[in-house]
Amino acid sequence: MKNGAFALILLAGLFIMPAGAQTTKQQPDKYPPIENYLMPQAPEIALAKSAAPANISGRATIKVLTTSGYKVVDQGDNGFVCMVLRGFSAPTYTPAQFRDLVYESSVRSPICFDPKAAKEVIPYYELRTTLAMQGKGPDEIARGVEAAYARGELPKREGVSFAYMWSADQNLIPGVGHWHPHVMVFAPYYDNSMVGGNAFGAPLPQLSDDAGTPFAVVVIPVDHNLFVKTEAK
Repeated sequence: MKNGAFALILLAGLFIMPAGAQTTKQQPDKYPPIENYLMPQAPEIALAKSAAPANISGRATIKVLTTSGYKVVDQGDNGFVCMVLRGFSAPTYTPAQFRDLVYESSVRSPICFDPKAAKEVIPYYELRTTLAMQGKGPDEIARGVEAAYARGELPKREGVSFAYMWSADQNLIPGVGHWHPHVMVFAPYYDNSMVGGNAFGAPLPQLSDDAGTPFAVVVIPVDHNLFVKTEAK
């Protein structure tokens, strides 16, 4: 996968491809040891908080990844939830070429969900993480998510919610690192024509993941000056 004018982006575990880039399968169909995905707690907390401006992340609930999934380590009071997504959060359905990034243990995607997304969206990412930690591959994860949503085991996506991804220290894909700081808009059943039909990978609002499904994501890039640096711990 070559670098293009724009970086590849994991959104939340959510990816955008640079215009003109070519993709090849680089990850093996086997998970590295779970320890490769983990971080020491203090740096993970700091990285999670870098997802959003301090006035939001400073009062948000913080979750970190453990060997048994995501756990709350700091209870906030504003309804926002910040965490660091891993490659387990690659798109469920599309873009299909990025689904194998579940096997990439170096991905670190700080994200801070608004109160509505914390209730409706986080359970989706946590289920994906659980299935991946059980050794399920991309197709099995997709089937598991679809079945859980149909059975009502995942919250219905009712209306639009959003999340910040403003960390200057995100590693969205190996060898690329960060993209533009951006806002993730969880917009059920949206497709790209509904936000203007902008080119995939361009620094413009666009559907990044799972267009036309309940899990559709609109990405809205913002000014680079809004990047948030991780505070040293």
